[in-house]
Amino acid sequence: MPSFKAKRFLFKLFSLVSVIRGYNILVLVLAQYLAAIFIFSPKNTLRSVVFDVDLLYIVLASICVVAAGYIINNFYDAKVDRINRPLKTGIDNYVKQSTKLKLYFTLNFLGFIFGLLISGRAALFFAIYIFAIWFYSHKLKKYPFTGLVSATILTILPFFAVFVYFQNFSKIIFVHAIFLFLVIMVRELLKDLQNMKGAIVNDYDTFPVVYGEVKTKQLSIFLLLLTLFPVVVLFSYPALSYMRYYFYFALIVLVFLGFYLWKSTETKQYRMMHNVLKVLLLIGVFSLIFIDTSLIVEKVIDRLN
Repeated sequence: MPSFKAKRFLFKLFSLVSVIRGYNILVLVLAQYLAAIFIFSPKNTLRSVVFDVDLLYIVLASICVVAAGYIINNFYDAKVDRINRPLKTGIDNYVKQSTKLKLYFTLNFLGFIFGLLISGRAALFFAIYIFAIWFYSHKLKKYPFTGLVSATILTILPFFAVFVYFQNFSKIIFVHAIFLFLVIMVRELLKDLQNMKGAIVNDYDTFPVVYGEVKTKQLSIFLLLLTLFPVVVLFSYPALSYMRYYFYFALIVLVFLGFYLWKSTETKQYRMMHNVLKVLLLIGVFSLIFIDTSLIVEKVIDRLN
């Protein structure tokens, strides 16, 4: 049987994984590499992308900075999370706040160093990103529009780093980014709806607190309707290939969510819809491999050779 020290170490490790949202970090890494292989550098070989040292540094910098962002967000939201997520808060608090803050500064330093290994511009990008996450957690998230927009932008920014690195400025990438932006913004609104109680108690002026549930639902449904436009544009690109079936599925899910959201009134319903969007985005990440199936064959053959 494991010793007391071993059990304590495992509990602390599990607590840290919970604080930095290990699942989200894993999805981020997967999304960055799949996007690099199938969207940003479709003409490069699989080997050249996977073993690209600079891309590895971008991914490592993203992991460090995003994980640090979750830590500082956890620090500022401690009171709110006690009300909205009591179970998760109990797990997260197994590690001392002082330890979390030390890890926060260490991860940010490592993220900056990894950026510096790529270039001065990359280091500057991650330095600005670090400051933006802190400013969001400390100030912006407490206000309706700034909190909503900044949370969405900060979620997408790690992909922007990979996008700039490969300098692939095709229209299909911009349109895909618009779809992603709209869906993530709806997810943020749903998260605000389910966290209303904690926001009110701690004087956070989130969108639902300031404008009410009805207007938040109306904005969410409006954003869901807007997702139709980038999807229609994407369907006009032959390179979308079998990934079009993901967007057919996504449209069905988003339409259902729009109707369900209008009738929803309970926190558990908002939480369920928030989780549905998380799963939808995860499926979208895996669907990247179907953007052009010929690329898969070419890359696999090249890898075997």
